[in-house]
Amino acid sequence: MILEAAILTVKPGKEREFQCAFAKASPILASSKGYLSHELHRCRESKGKYMLLVRWRSVEDHILGFRKSAAYQEWKRLLHHFYEPFPTVEHFTQVY
Repeated sequence: MILEAAILTVKPGKEREFQCAFAKASPILASSKGYLSHELHRCRESKGKYMLLVRWRSVEDHILGFRKSAAYQEWKRLLHHFYEPFPTVEHFTQVY
C-alpha cells in the first residue's frame, strides 16, 4: 500500500467552493484502478490549507493509472484552478 500526500493551498475566499467541487470530484478518484481510500483534512491553524491523503495499491496505480486517465482530466478541470501554489504530491510507504 502507498500513501499519497499533498498539502493543498486554496486561493483565499474559495474554500467553500473548493470543498463542494472536491465532493463532486471524489467519485472520480474512488473509481480509479488501484484506489483504496482517501481523506481530505482542513488545517485548523491556516485558513485555506488542506491535506489530501490517498491510499493506492501501488505508485503505478496513481501515476500511470489515474494521472494518465481521461478521468484525471475531469478531476483536474474540477479542482486544479483552486490551488495557489500548485501542490507537491509525494508517496509514502509505511515503516512501522
